[in-house]
Amino acid sequence: MNVEALPLMKQVEMVFRELKDELLNLSSGIVFIQIRNNVIGKFGVKHDPFESREGEPFNRQGGLSEAQLMAFRKMAVESLRHKKNWTHGEIRFEFALKRNVLHTSVQFESNYNMANLLKRSVSQ
Repeated sequence: MNVEALPLMKQVEMVFRELKDELLNLSSGIVFIQIRNNVIGKFGVKHDPFESREGEPFNRQGGLSEAQLMAFRKMAVESLRHKKNWTHGEIRFEFALKRNVLHTSVQFESNYNMANLLKRSVSQ
């Protein structure tokens, strides 16, 4: 399969399918994807392995439910509608269960390359 031929939305869906087992065991974290030429390269989850209460670690009670994971994936895919005019960067999808209610947010980071900009200005 040629990843370059897949729309970014489909690639994000693939990322969430790959991370499913990990996310079902987490109650908070950040799913990150790194993009180059509108193709996802590196992706993963950032999270602390232990939660604590009053400075003492305790075992987490479960993670995302299947329904919460589907809602999180849907939010991630729909958020791509806000990505405009950039092809390189990183997107971070943050999630947290608070009293069993899923809270999410998204952060876009666009990256540009000065060498490419200089090449274009010289050729014009």
